[in-house]
Amino acid sequence: MPAADDLPVLIVGDVHGDLERLFAALKPYPSDRWRTVFLGDLVDYGPFGVGALRYARDRANSVVLLGNHEVAMLWALRDAQRIGFWMGMGGQRHDLDELARDALLQEWLRQRPALLKLHDNTLVQHCGNDGYGTLVESLIPDPIAAINTRVQELLSNHGEPELWEALSGSNIFTTQPERLDRWLEVTSSSRVVFGHNPHRSARPEVYHGGKAINFDGGFSRHHRLFRRLSPPGATVAPLPD
Repeated sequence: MPAADDLPVLIVGDVHGDLERLFAALKPYPSDRWRTVFLGDLVDYGPFGVGALRYARDRANSVVLLGNHEVAMLWALRDAQRIGFWMGMGGQRHDLDELARDALLQEWLRQRPALLKLHDNTLVQHCGNDGYGTLVESLIPDPIAAINTRVQELLSNHGEPELWEALSGSNIFTTQPERLDRWLEVTSSSRVVFGHNPHRSARPEVYHGGKAINFDGGFSRHHRLFRRLSPPGATVAPLPD
């Protein structure tokens, strides 16, 4: 069996609790033949957010990135005064209660990276924004590793407000190619893949000659921006060569 790094890459954008549709979308992509990268926001809106987290965690050859909805959920878990805010953005109280009973899942979720660099120099992150850079000092040798370390520090030390700001920005790369180019230069990447803000194409939406790709096709049937004509392949698809 080939190592995970030698497998073709499958990207999974925002699932938002639609576990049934996720099962169907992944059927053509067996876990032993694909390296699967989940872009975060597996929770909220749909009824099976914690189930989606567990499924992604346990799928072989997979990496799960942190999304802003996971940050909001962990924040609500730590601070009951944030539960109303979190539920207002689609949080499901039964999911929060289930997460509260699962200490191992909490620990795993707090260890999720925010950024991932693939071997072909593709940068993978939740939102198409350079706000991640605000988490560390500029001109550091390895910004991706430093940002991931800082994310875990913030999740361990009541730093959810700062992290929420960094992971909740709009997808500015679609309309601001100068900032995209700067972010690619800072992270020594050739292109960036993200989700977070739904696009309206039938397949992952590509910008600026392939330097930015959005994999959030409005997948969850429970999301307020779900479109009936949005195919699963707009969110769950192989990474283009």
